[in-house]
Amino acid sequence: MTEWPLQDAKNKFSALVNAALAGEPQQVTRRGEPAVIVLSVDEYERLRRLEKADAPTLGGLLLEIPQDDLDFERMSIPARPMDL
Repeated sequence: MTEWPLQDAKNKFSALVNAALAGEPQQVTRRGEPAVIVLSVDEYERLRRLEKADAPTLGGLLLEIPQDDLDFERMSIPARPMDL
């Protein structure tokens, strides 16, 4: 992955975009720290599809809850005296 300081990314934005379109993500740094990654739309959409494919649905999560038909006993907790 190519790293671009922010000022260089601004000055050579067309080159940055062309490199991303060629399939290589481009990292832009600000004050020496990674700030953003520039991707092609195709790569971004591919990543979104992967993310959605791996995400569980609410219905799926509910169906994974263990189920049993056992009755349960309610616990009786005695009241404590309170000083007012």
